[in-house]
Parts: sequence; structure tokens; C-alpha cells
Amino acid sequence: MANRFKTPRGTKDILPAEMSKWHFLESHLRKVFSKYNFSEIRTPAFEDTELFARGIGQTTDIVQKEMYTLTDKGGRSYTLKPEMTASVMRSYLEHHLGDYRRIQKLYYISPMFRQEKPQAGRFREFYQYGIEIIGTDNYLADVETITLSVEVLHLLGIKEIKVKLNSVGCNSCRPKYKEVLKSNLKNILSELCGDCQNRYHTNPLRILDCKKENCNRLTKDIPAIFEYLCHECKDHFDNVRKYLDYNNLQYMIDKKLVRGLDYYTKTAFEIQSNQLGSQDSIVGGGRYDYLAEEIGGQSVPAVGFAAGMDRLLTVLQKLQLFPEFDNRVDLYFIGLGEDALKWVFKKANELRRNGLVCEYDYLNRSLKAQMREANKFNSQFVLIVGDNEIASKTVILKEMNTGDQETVPFNSLDQVILGKKTIKSHPCLHQDDSSNDFQSSVKNI
Repeated sequence: MANRFKTPRGTKDILPAEMSKWHFLESHLRKVFSKYNFSEIRTPAFEDTELFARGIGQTTDIVQKEMYTLTDKGGRSYTLKPEMTASVMRSYLEHHLGDYRRIQKLYYISPMFRQEKPQAGRFREFYQYGIEIIGTDNYLADVETITLSVEVLHLLGIKEIKVKLNSVGCNSCRPKYKEVLKSNLKNILSELCGDCQNRYHTNPLRILDCKKENCNRLTKDIPAIFEYLCHECKDHFDNVRKYLDYNNLQYMIDKKLVRGLDYYTKTAFEIQSNQLGSQDSIVGGGRYDYLAEEIGGQSVPAVGFAAGMDRLLTVLQKLQLFPEFDNRVDLYFIGLGEDALKWVFKKANELRRNGLVCEYDYLNRSLKAQMREANKFNSQFVLIVGDNEIASKTVILKEMNTGDQETVPFNSLDQVILGKKTIKSHPCLHQDDSSNDFQSSVKNI
């Protein structure tokens, strides 16, 4: 009989066999972010709908087409968060984080939700990591944001990436450019897609961001915004470029890069990988100095980026950049008889407390069946205890790779195990770069 229930369209289960890859990536991210002095923040899975409508922009595809919105029993409208920046800024303002430290450097690793067409590496429930630097309009914050986003990828071994850079101006210079843009688009408006025809009246800059081939072709000769930047925006952009050059970070100017969110100002950037086909963007970000005001707070400058973890995992898989994961069990206990099981239960927990991965049987199976189970767990050693062993206070210690086994007294067991230099504690128990051999893990057994 077929399963009645399945995962909703655009979602997936992350099964145990895949979790080592997720843990590896999350651990890598936390290490890199900590070196740049970022602190983690977590926000609720849903927020007031108006936060996203005002923060992201009423005319964006996310707000108009993609949000999962619900009404609670009190008639309040909430939305599963489709992105994180508005939530982080809301939290920053609500908790007056700027009062504790003028510049807040925050990172997140979190699920997001958008009701869009599922495709390769893109889901309706998806995971993002990202950073926000809140409280400074200094161009160095923009440079650090871009540099950090590249560093994360390079340290994973992803070298062949393309960094695209642009400036989208500010409220002083962007209105003039919008008029220039509309003037140039007027004669081709009827040839643009329906979405772009609507954008012409609401936010013409977003026409440049359209992914449809025909719209892309029709707008390829549109004047660049650089000619219309105000003095402040031009200086800011020139300094960002100067420091990227100084750090030997390769990038290209893309005059049509505006990103899909209305809150961007000045710097906008994107990182692409050729491992994802047409959906090649893996990182996107920029400056958003007006977001705090848009959601009802005082003016606070900020810059950040977000990246899709599902897509990044796809790239890592294609490039075969995952390490070999040591998910083996260190010791598999076989207890035959009630007294033996009591001893096994106690001893396994002692060794677990000291860093070993231990397992035993729950089904009262035969010795042969339990040995097969130890093989399935890729256990390095098996400890066998029966009534005779309990009476003689000994155990049988068997090394699975070689088949060698020996009888070890209870009072010598810890010393013998300490001598097995190849036993290592489980990688998930240690998230740092230090060496964690078995002897240091169990020295206090």
C-alpha cells in the first residue's frame, strides 16, 4: 500500500545519510563567521506580513506572488519569512541592539519559505546563510561583506566563481535615473513581458533584473546608472572598487545588476557559479540604508548578503569537495544474557561520556545477527560479553577489520582500549580544528 502522505511540493526531507554534509557546511560557516567577529542571530519562522510588504517592497515578486501568508484566530496576518534581512533589522530595532554596540555584525543560518516554481537547487522551503553589518555607512563594510562571501566559497574549495558588482544609487540620484530609464524603455515597452510592463509604472529598475531572454536582449543597450550617480554614491562605489582591487579580488561590473529587492542602495553584488546551469547565482547582497526607516525605525545604514545552502551543497557535490565522513561506530557492544546486558548498558554510557560512539542491540538478536549489525555500523571494534564473561570478569574484544580478538579482564579493559591508537571519537562531537585522538578523549575513563 502506497504512503498516503508525502512531502509538500517544493520541500524535501533531509535524511540521515545527508546530514553529515549539512553539518560540515554549517560548521564551516560558523568557523569563518567567527573569525570575522560575527555573532549568530535567530528570528521567528513567521513575522507580521506588513514587515515584509514594507521592507522588501510591495511591487516585488516575493511580496506579490511568493509569500506564504496566514491569518491567525485573532485576525492578524502573518507570513513565513521569505528572506532574513527584514527580520534581522526588525530584531535590531526592537531590542535596541545599537545601544549595546554601535555596529552590530550578525550572521544567520535559517530556513526560508517562498511559493515559487520548484527547480534545480531551488525549493519552496529552502535554507540560507548570510550576514548583516548594521550601524555604519562606511564603504569598508561593503568590502568586508563581499570579501567574506568570497572567502566562504574559496575555503570550501570553490574557486571558479564570478563576482558581479554594481551601484543602484540612492534616493538623491536614483529618481533621475528612473526617468532616464523610462524614457529609454518607452519605445520598447510593448515588447517586454507582462511583469516588466507593470514594473515600468511601479519600479522600472527591476526591468533590468528580468531573467527572460527577450527582455534581457531588449534592454542590453540601456544607459548605465554610473553616469547619474550623485557625488556621494560615486565616491562610495569608487572606494569599494579600490579596496576590492587592493585585496586582489576579481570582479566584473554589471550595469544591469539591481537585485530583486527594493531595499537596496548603493552597492549591489552577486556571485555566480557555472555548476548550476542557468540558475547560476549562489550569493547575493548589497547595501540597504533605508530599510530601517521603511519598517518604522530611525535611519540605520546597513549592508549584508544571503546565500542558498541547498544550491551551495549542489555545487560542492558536483565538484566532489566534501571530505570523507567518518560516521563509524567506535565500539559495538554485544551482551548475551540479562547480567551481561546490565554491564553493557553501564559501560557503554561510561565510554560515551568520555567521547566514544557506542552502540548495542535493542532486539535481543543472536550473536551472528548482532555481528552483522556491527558491520552495518562500520564499527571498528566489538565487545562481546556473555554469562561466562560476567562470571570471569572478562570481555572479548574483536577488531573488525583484521578479525583479531583477545580476552581482556574488566580491570584492564580501559588500559587496553587506550592502547588502540586508531580509535577516534565521532567527528560530530568535535567542531574545531584540533586533533582529537582516542587517547585524549577517554583518558579519564
